[in-house]
Amino acid sequence: MFCCQVEKVVQNLHLYCIITFMDVILKGNILYSKTPQELSVTKSGYLVCRAGVSRGVFDHIPERYSGFDVIDYGNNLIIPGLCDLHTHAPQFALRGLGLDLELLEWLERYTFPEEIKYSDLEYATKAYGMFVSHLQNSATTRACIFATVHVHATALLMEMLEKSGIFSYVGVVGMDRNCPASLQRDNPGDTFESTKAWIQSTYERFYNTKPIITPRFIPVCSDELMYKLKKLQTMYKLPVQSHLSENTSEVELVLKLHNDVKSYAGAYDKFELFGNGGVPTVMAHCVWCSDEDKRLLKDNGVYVAHCPQSNTNLTSGIAPAREFLNKGIKIGLGSDVSGGCHTSILRTMSDAVQVSKLYTRLVDPTAGPLSVNEAFYLGTAGGGSFFGKVGSFDDGYEFDAVVLDDSAVASANQLNIEERLARAVYLSEEIKIIGKYVKGKSVQLS
Repeated sequence: MFCCQVEKVVQNLHLYCIITFMDVILKGNILYSKTPQELSVTKSGYLVCRAGVSRGVFDHIPERYSGFDVIDYGNNLIIPGLCDLHTHAPQFALRGLGLDLELLEWLERYTFPEEIKYSDLEYATKAYGMFVSHLQNSATTRACIFATVHVHATALLMEMLEKSGIFSYVGVVGMDRNCPASLQRDNPGDTFESTKAWIQSTYERFYNTKPIITPRFIPVCSDELMYKLKKLQTMYKLPVQSHLSENTSEVELVLKLHNDVKSYAGAYDKFELFGNGGVPTVMAHCVWCSDEDKRLLKDNGVYVAHCPQSNTNLTSGIAPAREFLNKGIKIGLGSDVSGGCHTSILRTMSDAVQVSKLYTRLVDPTAGPLSVNEAFYLGTAGGGSFFGKVGSFDDGYEFDAVVLDDSAVASANQLNIEERLARAVYLSEEIKIIGKYVKGKSVQLS
């Protein structure tokens, strides 16, 4: 029944059944992060892709690659594909709405009522179609995505994402308390069986679209549900995504619900869903992390998805991104649509720099703001490492690339390549994307 219902809705979609890798060279002005502070810049360089993998950047074409086709992007900028470590597909329809509210009220008044609609596959087809089309035409090449509690609509979303050509982890949301009854996943036993069926039907079905275990956040997940989700995670060795320490009221509620642990992160760790076993795990926000939270983040290798625009919109606070970087805690960027009203990770980079300045001025004068180079690293190699060898053009990295045309941005000055990248970060709405590649495969743009 599960497969039949989905197939009726997606019968007009065609997946990439045959994956063909490109042996190709991109020519242009090439930029990528060597470290958080160091940017590699090559003017009129050559970026080599062989069998979906980067073989490096050169100022001339090496003899061993002389037979490869060359795509000349002229004076345009070529950067690694951007990685969004946290976004909500069903909230795309809510962008720009209710953002004068704080988190918990915003969830009750806007988010939960919208997510209820995804029990209707006709509505899900329309709304998810808009989200996927937008993502396909953005600079994002990799994403961690929350769906809803509805397994059929989530499978539909995965079908659409697979067709788009980007790489994504997609999660059926787990929650069974402190939320509308129509969004509660029956009882944990039924949730376990329906989620297991969803995982089994999608685990090996797609090339670029994979399932991820997704407890929404501790306040809406019972202990029994968390244990069930851990069982599924162990069975299928799946990554995990959730929220951590976004809002002070949320943190207080978690510590009341779990008075046997020292911190919010400890509540996840209790259920072994906090990087336990070495599986990739990402927690969005991490605004109000205690020292114990930070210790667990680092010791367990858990990623922080820094979502500066959402944290500003929902009055959550400012995550200590500089401290995370300095302590060696893994960190990337998230758009957090629709808490964040823009899907652009370029825009998120500029937001990250701006809020880090406020953090330095208003919270910790010793912190120091992020540089543009550091924010660029977070949106590429920093977040990209969640997906493996992703986010760089060094030899051996998966070939994700985006070509930016900034020629429409008016300027009376002659800028160097690094300055043009900084301008693209701050003026992302004026930048045109003219090329996009994921694992060496060209993504169709409209």
